[in-house]
Amino acid sequence: MRSSTSSQFVAVASIAAELNAVLQVAKEISLAAANAKAIAFRAGEKAKGFKPITDFINELAKDTMAVVNRINADTLNLYRLTVAEQRMREANRHFDLAVAAAAGARHADSLLRVRETARQQAEACHGEFSIHVDDLLNQLSGILYPARAARVIAANSRIEASQAGEYLQSLQAVAESVDRAAQIINEKVSKCRGALVAISAGYAQGNQGQL
Repeated sequence: MRSSTSSQFVAVASIAAELNAVLQVAKEISLAAANAKAIAFRAGEKAKGFKPITDFINELAKDTMAVVNRINADTLNLYRLTVAEQRMREANRHFDLAVAAAAGARHADSLLRVRETARQQAEACHGEFSIHVDDLLNQLSGILYPARAARVIAANSRIEASQAGEYLQSLQAVAESVDRAAQIINEKVSKCRGALVAISAGYAQGNQGQL
């Protein structure tokens, strides 16, 4: 059980690190949108079609940051649940030893009741943990949509940039940075989802026969 819980700690920490990377990339997208807007303003009519695209890119970045911040809060709850369950499992282990040592003693039944209460608390923690994992998986799916949309926008940005004359390279660089950032977000989110699925599977397997 300890190795299983240790794996959970590592996985949750890994998810938090990946989400922090997503947050930083989303901030970079927002900055790229601001730079593109300034370039489009200087380009005037040559980049007329690029201006609304920069607003859309910025909105996508803000939406992504908002979702990541919410998920970070839920990831912290997942960490707390992992800590709580570790303590409960350790308490159960001590109760099992105490019950075994008190076998045949006059008030041994009272230990059985306390042990059962601790076991029920561990079951409740198990259920809450599973709910949080499922919720996080759904929220992570929500990040993938703006990442895909950003790639489509990047493609459209390249087309619009081709009309911008001497500003072509600057605006194309923005399109490339947005596309690259969207790919990174997709990779990071996929890693988070993989870690959550692994946690869920390992958690279920590690708890079979222990509840």
